[in-house]
Amino acid sequence: MTTLFTMQRPSVRRALLLTPAMVVIGGFFVGGVTQAVLQSLGQQPLVGDATWSLDAYRSAASDPAVTSSINLTLRIGLISTALATVFGVGLALFARRLGRGRAWMTRLFQSMLAVPHLVGALCIALLLSPSGFLSRAAATTGLVDDQQQFPALTQDSFGWGIIAEYVWKETPFIAVIALAAMTANLARLEDVSRTLGARGWQRLLHVTVPVIAAPVGAAAVLVLAFTMGSYEVPILLGRPFPAPLSVVTFQSFSDTDLTARPQAMAVAVLLAALTTVVAALYLVLVRMSRRSQL
Repeated sequence: MTTLFTMQRPSVRRALLLTPAMVVIGGFFVGGVTQAVLQSLGQQPLVGDATWSLDAYRSAASDPAVTSSINLTLRIGLISTALATVFGVGLALFARRLGRGRAWMTRLFQSMLAVPHLVGALCIALLLSPSGFLSRAAATTGLVDDQQQFPALTQDSFGWGIIAEYVWKETPFIAVIALAAMTANLARLEDVSRTLGARGWQRLLHVTVPVIAAPVGAAAVLVLAFTMGSYEVPILLGRPFPAPLSVVTFQSFSDTDLTARPQAMAVAVLLAALTTVVAALYLVLVRMSRRSQL
């Protein structure tokens, strides 16, 4: 009787079906985070060091490389997320107006989701590097006298190449989420507002944006977390110094000197905390914006 009752409740059934996968994922995630926190606090029994200490965090805080990495990580993550969100929502609104052409544009967005970031980084390097397509085209057309005079868009201190790859790759993801949120119910709400005399921009601000804000905001948080923690794109398109926190963490973790491991773990914990705080603030701003529009 209990089993039959349980199977008749969809929420309980879904929870039971997801339990094995969540146990595995949770075990690896919780175990990894716990190990990182313990090692950052000096608990390294493999090297004979098991003294509780905050020296790794003090060392990371006084390291100029870590400070520069924090600024670069925040800059890349926030700019990439903002641009991808704006472009993604804009493309979704454009695709929605295509009518029958919406289907093929949606399939185009979905096909771009399958492209790995590693491939995207290589494409951006071939396009924007000093010896890439744009620099050669600029030199051929006379915009610059030599390819080396073309502005540095990869391996630059600001991170333009990294931002360009993230925006190119994450814009279709935001667009797909935004299109999925533009349901028939939204069309009915827009028709009602149009009947009441609302203009185009008023319908956009007071009807369309509040409806898609929650799913787009959630997607933007995922993009923000990924762009702040990704490794392969910064290592291919960025400079060795300053480098994002993900690159600094891996470089410290790969050091043959195991006594440097606590600082690497401290930076990793700092990156996780920074991503969590920024994502939480972003969600708070989205909720405040939705409330102000109601």
